[in-house]
Amino acid sequence: MDRQENKLERAKERLKELKGFYWHAVVYVGVNSFISISSIIGRMNSGANFTDVLDFGTFAVWVFWGIGLFFHGMKVFSRNPIFSKRWEERQIQKYMEKDRQEAEKFK
Repeated sequence: MDRQENKLERAKERLKELKGFYWHAVVYVGVNSFISISSIIGRMNSGANFTDVLDFGTFAVWVFWGIGLFFHGMKVFSRNPIFSKRWEERQIQKYMEKDRQEAEKFK
């Protein structure tokens, strides 16, 4: 029964992370749309034409927040190419082997 409860807790935690990511994505689209539309309308009301308002400044928040959203998604969907589970397992094995070698020195 204990294993079942452990699986249930892990599933609930996974669902919580997934919901957090989806809310992050919804807020990302909503807030950035509002910022971009407000910026474009404000600049056009000041006399700028449509091509003048489509610069990096208009979409900078999309880019930088998007980088954060990307890494959030990488974490949630376990797609971390740098610190993957395989990498962690290799590091654990390396440290265990090093400890074993150190212990053998004193036998």
